[in-house]
Amino acid sequence: MTTEHMSDAQLAAQPAAYWTGMAYEALIAFTRAQLVELGMSQPQYWLLRNLSKNDISPDGHGMTVPELQRAMSSYIRPEDDLEADSEVLLGRGWLTRDDEGRLWITDEGDEARAALHPRIPAIRDHIHQGVDDSDYVVALKVLRQMMRNVGSDMP
Repeated sequence: MTTEHMSDAQLAAQPAAYWTGMAYEALIAFTRAQLVELGMSQPQYWLLRNLSKNDISPDGHGMTVPELQRAMSSYIRPEDDLEADSEVLLGRGWLTRDDEGRLWITDEGDEARAALHPRIPAIRDHIHQGVDDSDYVVALKVLRQMMRNVGSDMP
């Protein structure tokens, strides 16, 4: 579907679900490619973040892969394989696994997470090029209203 020569009225008639889906796929693909260039897959970064007491984890306690899958359920993709990604991080020495199957972040893993963290805003900045913050806020408000209109319990 091309929109290069569509009027505003024609664009307004376009299905929101189609365009939000297309945007989601493009933005995820770009973000994941950028993270791979930085040396880590997005799920690997999420694993480190969810296990770090210096990031998402409130206490730094180890978690099993199923516990991590539940913790990431709102943003993990069906094709993500946390078991395989955790094996990569175990191989790098960034995670350890205890006798009960819990994964724990190592000091080296937390250093890798912390080293990548400041580079993440550049990905956002690239995605937001040419988009004023005020326009972005309006777009999000419109999407949130559409979600409410269809009964979503999202904020």
